[in-house]
Amino acid sequence: MEPAREMQTFPEVESIDERKSLLSRFSRIKVGVIPLPLYLALAAIIYGASVYHSLPPDMIGGFAVIMVMGILLGDVGMRIPILKDIGGPAILALLVPSILVFYQLINPASMEAVTVLMKESNFLYLYISVLVAGSILGMNRKVLIQGFTRMFVPLVLGTLASVVVGILVGSLFGYDMKHTLFYIIVPIIGGGIGEGILPLSLAYSSILGESAESFVAQMIPAAVIGNIVAVVCAGLMMRLGEKKPELTGNGVLVKAKGGDGITEEKTTKKPVDFSLMGAGLLIACSFFIFGSLAHKFLGIPGPVLMIVAATLVKCLQIIPKKIEQGAFHLYKFVSTGLTWPLMVGLGLLYIPLEDVVKIVTPAYIVICISVVLAMVGTGYFVGKFMKMHPVDSAIVTGCHSGLGGTGDVAILSASNRMSLMPFAQVATRLGGASTVILATLLMKLLS
Repeated sequence: MEPAREMQTFPEVESIDERKSLLSRFSRIKVGVIPLPLYLALAAIIYGASVYHSLPPDMIGGFAVIMVMGILLGDVGMRIPILKDIGGPAILALLVPSILVFYQLINPASMEAVTVLMKESNFLYLYISVLVAGSILGMNRKVLIQGFTRMFVPLVLGTLASVVVGILVGSLFGYDMKHTLFYIIVPIIGGGIGEGILPLSLAYSSILGESAESFVAQMIPAAVIGNIVAVVCAGLMMRLGEKKPELTGNGVLVKAKGGDGITEEKTTKKPVDFSLMGAGLLIACSFFIFGSLAHKFLGIPGPVLMIVAATLVKCLQIIPKKIEQGAFHLYKFVSTGLTWPLMVGLGLLYIPLEDVVKIVTPAYIVICISVVLAMVGTGYFVGKFMKMHPVDSAIVTGCHSGLGGTGDVAILSASNRMSLMPFAQVATRLGGASTVILATLLMKLLS
C-alpha cells in the first residue's frame, strides 16, 4: 500500500481565508447599532463634506453631525467601566463636544449646521414636546395625578435645603453669603440658561446698574458645574436602583397597588402604527404651540402650560386611545434614537467651558456639589416618606438643579428614566421660574 499522502496547503488560500475571517470579525464590531465599516464610511462622508464646504447648513447637515457624534459617544460611554454606571453616555455626549469647541477642533461648517438645527429650527423644544406629550398620554391617569400633586413637597423642601447647605458651605470657604446665594446657588436652581440665567442677568443689571453680560459670565459656571453634578448623581441613583430594586420604580414616581401603573398596557402592547405616530407628532407640536399662545394671555411660561394642557387632556380623556398610542410610540422612538445626538448639540452650543474655566476653584466646585447633593438627598428622603419611589423622586428633584430643558434631558438620559420628563419639566420650569422671581425680589430688598 502507498503511504498516506500529507494534505498539501496553499499559502494563498490560507491568506485569503485569514483576510475573510478578519474582515468578518471587523464587520461584527458595531458603533451603537451600526456596523463599524458602515459607520466609518458615513463619518468620512460627513467629515469630508464639512471640510470641503459641501455640508448643508440646515437640518440635514445638523442632524448628520450630531448623529454621527452622538452614536459614537453614547456607545463609548456605555463601554467604559465605572463611567457607564454614573451616566457615561450623557457625560461624554455633553463634555466631549464642548471640549472640541473650546480647542477649536470643530470646523465652521459643522458648527453652522448644528446651530441652524438647534437654535433656528428649535430641535430641543421639538424633542421635549414629543417626550412630554408621549409620556403623559401613555401614563396611567391615577398615577399621573398623584405624581404631580406629591412632587411639590420634595421640590420645595429640596430647594430650601440646597439654599441653606450652599450658604453654609460657602461660608466655610470664606465666600460672602450674598455672593454665594445670588451667583452660585440661584444660577444652579434657576431653571437653566435661557429661562434662568438670562432673565436673572437682566434683573441684576437693572437693579445694580452693571452690564447684563458681566452677570451672565459670573453665573454660567455654577449652572454648568451643577448640571454635571446632577447628571452624575442621576447615574449613581440609577445604579442604586439596580442594586436595591425595592427603592426604585424604574421611571415610576408614585408607588401604586397592583403594579407600576406608569403606562397604559393597551397603549404599550399595541404594534407600532406609523400613521398614528404622525398624528402623535401633530399632537406634540400642537401642545407646544398652545403653550406659546396661552403664554401671551396668562404670562405663565409656555412649557408649563404645555404640560398642564397635556395633563388635562389625559385626565379628561379627550384624545382617542389610538392617538395616545401614536404619541407614546413616537416618544419611544425619539427618546431611544435621538437622545445622545441631541446632547451633542447641547454640548457644542450650550456648555461654554471657556466661561467655566475662568472663575472655577476647588472651593467653588465643592459649593456647587453641596447644593446639588442637598437637592437630590432631600428628594430621596422626602420621597421615601411620602410613599414615592425614593430613587425616582431624587432624580426628578435633582432636575431642579439642571440646565433647564437641556439638564432634564441629560439627567433623565443618564438615569435611563425618560418617562419622568413631565415631572422633570414641572420641577425645572415652575421651580426655576419661582427661583428667578424670588431672587429678583430679594436682590431689590438687599440692594
